[in-house]
Amino acid sequence: MSPAEREGKDNSENSSGSRNTGLVATAARLAPEPVAPQDGANLSNATTGQAVARAAVTGRAVAAAESGDGATSAAEVGVRQKLSVLVVEDDPNDIELLILALQRAGFDPDSASAQTAEEFLERVRHGHYDIVLADYNLPQWNGMETVETLRREGLDIPVILVSGYLGEQRAVECIKQGAADYVLKDHLLRLPEVVRRALREKQLRDENRRSQEDLARSNRDLEQFAYVASHDLQEPLRMVAAYTQLLGDRYQGKLDENADKYIRYAVDGATRMQTLVRDLLAFSRVGRNGREFKLAESGAIVDLALRNLHAAIEESGARIECGHLPAVVVDASLVVQVFQNLIGNAIKFRGANPLVVHISAEKTSQATVFSIADNGIGIDPEHAELIFAIFKRLHTREEYPGSGIGLAICKKVVEQHGGRIWVESELGHGCTFRIALPNQTAGNSSMAQEK
Repeated sequence: MSPAEREGKDNSENSSGSRNTGLVATAARLAPEPVAPQDGANLSNATTGQAVARAAVTGRAVAAAESGDGATSAAEVGVRQKLSVLVVEDDPNDIELLILALQRAGFDPDSASAQTAEEFLERVRHGHYDIVLADYNLPQWNGMETVETLRREGLDIPVILVSGYLGEQRAVECIKQGAADYVLKDHLLRLPEVVRRALREKQLRDENRRSQEDLARSNRDLEQFAYVASHDLQEPLRMVAAYTQLLGDRYQGKLDENADKYIRYAVDGATRMQTLVRDLLAFSRVGRNGREFKLAESGAIVDLALRNLHAAIEESGARIECGHLPAVVVDASLVVQVFQNLIGNAIKFRGANPLVVHISAEKTSQATVFSIADNGIGIDPEHAELIFAIFKRLHTREEYPGSGIGLAICKKVVEQHGGRIWVESELGHGCTFRIALPNQTAGNSSMAQEK
C-alpha cells in the first residue's frame, strides 16, 4: 500500500465515527416523504450502514423538515434530466445514497457500477456514460486510476471523486491530474451541482472540439479548392498569354498607337495572372502530403537555402552571417522555403548600405527561436501583422516585384510545425524576423493533411 493510500485509509478509519454520523444525517436529508414501515420490518439487528440505507429508502428520520438545506425536490425541478452514471464503489449503501442524491435534485439516473479496474474498463468500452462517480479508495485501486484509464481509451467522461475523507492538498492534486471535482460522502447535497457543473464544462469542450474540427475541415476544403482552381487555370492562362504575346509581336507597329497599348496591357495582365495562379498553387501545395518530422541540422537547412539564393546573393553583394544553429525536429524541405523566403526578402528590400543578414538561434525549455536580422529598409510596426497575409503588399510592383506570397508561405509552414513567426522592425532600421519552433521528439510530430 502506498503512503498516500495508507494515509487516506488511516484518516478514514480515524474518522469512521463522524463519517457514520454524517451519513445518517445525509440519508435523513435525502430521504423522500415518510411512508409507513412494512409489516415485520426490524432494524434492531442491522448494521449502521444498512440502517443508513434503509433510512434513506423508507423515509424514516426527518427528510421533510430538513428539505430546506440545499436539496431540490423533483416537483420543483419539473422534467427530470436523463443521466447515465457509472459508479465506482464497493459499498451498495453508498451507491444507493449517491443515486438518491441525484434523484432528489431532479435527475433521472440510469446507473451501473464497477468495483475493479477490469470491470470498469469493460463498462466504459461497451457502454455510454455521462459521468463517473468514483470512490477515492477501493481495496485494490483508487478513483484517480479511472481518470488514467479514460485518458488511455481516448474518452472524455467527467470523473467526480466521492470519498469519506480527502485532504485539501490531495484534492487539488487530483483535480490537476484530471478529476472534474470531488465530494465528501457526508456532504452529498453538493453532488448535484458538482455534476451539473462538470456536464456544462464537458459540453463546452465538445462544442470547442466540434468548432476546431469544422474549422480544420473548412481549411482543407479551401485548400482543395485553391489547388484545383489554380491547377485548372494554368492551361487556359498559358494559352491566353502565349497568343496575346504572339499578337503583340506580329502586329506591333502595324496598327495604331492605341492598339499597341491595349495589346501590351493584355500581355502584362495575362503574365501577372499566370504568376498569381502559380504562387497560389505553391501556397496550396504546402504541407498537402502527410509528412513525418525528423531531426535535422538547422545549419544544413540554411546552407541549402543559401545555395538556392547564390545568384541573388552574388548580385546584391549581401553578406550572410550565421551563428551556431541547433538541430530541430522539422520537415526540412518546408523549412528551407522559410529561410529562403526570408533571406530573399532581405535581399529584395535592402537599403543603400551594403546588406548584412545575421542568422542566430536560442534554445529554451519550450522552443527553439530563430532570428533573421537585416539592415534593410525596415517595416512600419503597424504593418507587422499585415505582411503575413496572402497577396498583401506594402509597395507597388514598379518599386518591388513579386506577388506577396512569400511571407504567407512562411507563416503557413511555421504554424504547421506548431510554431509562430513574427517581425520586429522600424521603418528605415531593418527587420528582425523571429521563428519559434516547439521542441519535440522525432516521430512524435507528424503532418497528416489530406491530399
